[in-house]
Amino acid sequence: MSNIFTRIINGEIPCHKVGEDDRYLAFLDINPLREGHSLVIPKIEVDQFFDLPKDVLAGIMPFAQGVAKRIAAVVPCDRIGVSVVGLEVPHAHVHLIPIDSVYDMDFSRPKLRMTQDEFAALAKRIREA
Repeated sequence: MSNIFTRIINGEIPCHKVGEDDRYLAFLDINPLREGHSLVIPKIEVDQFFDLPKDVLAGIMPFAQGVAKRIAAVVPCDRIGVSVVGLEVPHAHVHLIPIDSVYDMDFSRPKLRMTQDEFAALAKRIREA
C-alpha cells in the first residue's frame, strides 16, 4: 500500500498545494509549527532522503527554494528554516518552516490549529506570491 504522501500525489487524499512541477510537490503541513509550514516531496516514493536518485536529490532544493521565497513573501518571518527529519512518513521530504528563532523549529512544540478555509486561503496566497 502506498504511503500517505504517495496517496496525496495521486490525488487520493486532498492537500493544500503551494507548488508543483513534474517531479516535486509542495503543500502545507496539516500539523504546522508555524503558519506557512510546508512540506516538499519528490513524486517518487523513496523512504530515506539520501536514497533519492542523484538527479531528484539535486533538484529538490532548487524547487524548495522557489517555494520558500513565496512563503517568505506571504508569512512574516526572519527566514525560512529547512529540516529533513524523515521519521514521520516513510517518504523523503523537506520541511520549510517560517522562523524567527531556532525555537520555531522545535517539533515537540504544540502545533497550530487552522481551519480548512484558513489553510486554503494561505495556500492560495503562497501559490500566487
